[in-house]
Amino acid sequence: MTATTERPALPHWETKPEDVAAATREIKAALRERIAASGRTVDEVFGALEARIAAKVEAIKADKAAGQEVWPIIDFADIAAGTVPAELAAKVKERGCAVIRGTFPHEQALQWDQDIVDYVDRNGFFEKYTGPADDFFASVASKPEIYPIYWSAPQMEARQSPRMAAVQSFLNSQWTHTSEGVQWFDPDRDSLYPDRIRRRPPGTDSAGLGTHLDTGSIDLFLTEGYQQAFRHVFDGTVEAYDPWDAAHRTTAVNYPASTMCSAFRTFQGWTALSDMGHDQGVLHTVPIPEAMAYLLMRPLLDDVPEDELCGVEWNRTFPIGWKWHGLLMEAVSGIPDVRAGDTVWWHCDMIHSVASVADQVGWGNVMYIPAAPWCERNERYSVGVREAFETGSSPADFPEEHYERDWEGRFQPEHLNSIGRRGLGLE
Repeated sequence: MTATTERPALPHWETKPEDVAAATREIKAALRERIAASGRTVDEVFGALEARIAAKVEAIKADKAAGQEVWPIIDFADIAAGTVPAELAAKVKERGCAVIRGTFPHEQALQWDQDIVDYVDRNGFFEKYTGPADDFFASVASKPEIYPIYWSAPQMEARQSPRMAAVQSFLNSQWTHTSEGVQWFDPDRDSLYPDRIRRRPPGTDSAGLGTHLDTGSIDLFLTEGYQQAFRHVFDGTVEAYDPWDAAHRTTAVNYPASTMCSAFRTFQGWTALSDMGHDQGVLHTVPIPEAMAYLLMRPLLDDVPEDELCGVEWNRTFPIGWKWHGLLMEAVSGIPDVRAGDTVWWHCDMIHSVASVADQVGWGNVMYIPAAPWCERNERYSVGVREAFETGSSPADFPEEHYERDWEGRFQPEHLNSIGRRGLGLE
């Protein structure tokens, strides 16, 4: 086949189509036609991608066999001093994840953990708690494990800390954030995306969370913004696909859903509030940022029904499993041991899971704090975040539980520093 200079335009749906199965058939046919216009077949392009991914899987398996850590580990002191070794920064980009040791002092993190206990106890949280209000974490089956708490002093102090800002800036700088004459996001300003906390006590039996992706679902295939963001995956030039290219990421839209994140996050992340062993029901990832291209191309192969996207459905997290993604599943890798005050980060497109645990040893406590740099998309979301902050309400991305509206000890606006004010769009 002779390559053409023009690629066929893709149909797109900026709101969820009423007939998702029909839209799926239409987009898959259009994607195959667009890839064919490159002069290569889908099988040829996917074969090249699969070989690229397979080499990375083998490197991960070799590291494990040699007893080496798969996850890059960086000392916060090196981030603060600007002395992170180049080879370690390169490892972050290769693996798409990192543990930052000592982001906060150990004793401070332990005190934050106790302060959260005092905050929820003082305000009678356990007497008022009505159980999981969404399906996302319901399977973990603790009493509770995920606390729908957003505005405690420890959470806000961590979000607006200069130490957190330094880590977020370092992570954001791994991305190409300016291209095509556009600054897609400001790497040195976070939007303070508010999320929940997890407290898992010793002795817990937890089912964990299955392997999944949080970026989106059918909208990754069907909306124009994501089609542009993943243009190299969808036009036969997958070798040019760069998971660190922010172009069009911050203007892409997701269909409203209970699993949707309204903000753009360069990295998902959490801050450890307790010491945790690597075998105690901790985070696992497929540490291959390019795996997103595999997930997007896999439904185009002939063994997938025409009206399916390898199990991807609206209002569900993007599922990954052995049936369609066996090669990727071979690379699932857990974090190393962490101490209170360490932070754990993974690329927003990273496949991840939480391992199950029986009779957990020690506490498993974290604050979920991502890197969500200031951009058009996050600025829009910040309007509602400010209102939720001022009233003690649950943010718009989360169930309307609003436990903290009348709570004593809630973090107050007068305690915001300049990082916090900028992160909320107040200056």
